[in-house]
Amino acid sequence: MPPVDGSTTPRRATLATVADAAGVSIATASRALTGRGDLASATRRRVHVAAREVGYVREPSAGGRPLGSARLLDLVLGSYGDDYSDEVTAGARTAAADAGYDLVLTEERDTPDDDWPLRIRRRGSAGVVLGLISPTAAQLSSLADASIPVVLMDPRSDSPRGLTSVQTTDHEGGRSAAVHLVECGATSFAVLLGRPRYRYGRTRHAGFREGLRAALPAAAITVVQAGWRRAQARDAMIPLLRDLAPGERLGVFACSDELAAGVYAAAAATGRRIPDDVLVVGFDDLRGARWLTPALTTVRQPIREMAAAAVDALAGAAAGSELSGAPIVLPTRLVIRAST
Repeated sequence: MPPVDGSTTPRRATLATVADAAGVSIATASRALTGRGDLASATRRRVHVAAREVGYVREPSAGGRPLGSARLLDLVLGSYGDDYSDEVTAGARTAAADAGYDLVLTEERDTPDDDWPLRIRRRGSAGVVLGLISPTAAQLSSLADASIPVVLMDPRSDSPRGLTSVQTTDHEGGRSAAVHLVECGATSFAVLLGRPRYRYGRTRHAGFREGLRAALPAAAITVVQAGWRRAQARDAMIPLLRDLAPGERLGVFACSDELAAGVYAAAAATGRRIPDDVLVVGFDDLRGARWLTPALTTVRQPIREMAAAAVDALAGAAAGSELSGAPIVLPTRLVIRAST
């Protein structure tokens, strides 16, 4: 309806307009839009939906962008600047640009006062990809209360019910590693697990055990655990490599390329040769895998494609599609190089 003064400028929606549309008081609408106060999640969501429908724009002093109008998607990772985060960022950035969104890189700080959900809410992001982190229930609730959809990429634990996740075929990847090591003539076998034992590490280990049991039922597996860093993996593997018997060929499945690099370092420290004494299969196929000497055989997970799938799901949700709670699963592929 045009204003009564006859001008053609549409009247801006007010907080009272939002409250009326949502069927709540002005005070309740204000608390819902600013993230303050103890409100039921359904009430908070109803207010946010009403604000988008009437085109409500908060004043800059309120600490937020126009609801639903920010063409932004957030990518939240625990760190940036390594091979994994570079791949994730590349895939997410391309997909976001194709969908008409800008990508904001947000780093999770390992401190109790980290307020990244609040910063995302203030930006008015259309959706959030959470990669390789374990969000708390309070963080997820903060985003849900603001009606900001979330997709988990390669979650460390089983996804909370109702949340969409993007994963890869970790079990099949581990199985293929076991079959390959048997075919390459390994006479003994070890699995190098990362600690903490995240969801994907456990699943890769289970797949390896299943594949080895099918291919070589009598084979035993030595399980070695280490932190997820190269130096920690090196120190954990040295005793096992030092004790290899003459003529023994040890097949090692490392649950990440970073751990596999630690096996290389342990082999160098103990005078063992790859692939003569030790055959190594990693998991990830990050760019560093082909730079190792000899180049690393590894299970490729399509990291760029996984990040793009997460962004595509969020863009669809922003356009009105429902996010399914079922995981989006992309296939792995064994890439054979000189380490086996």
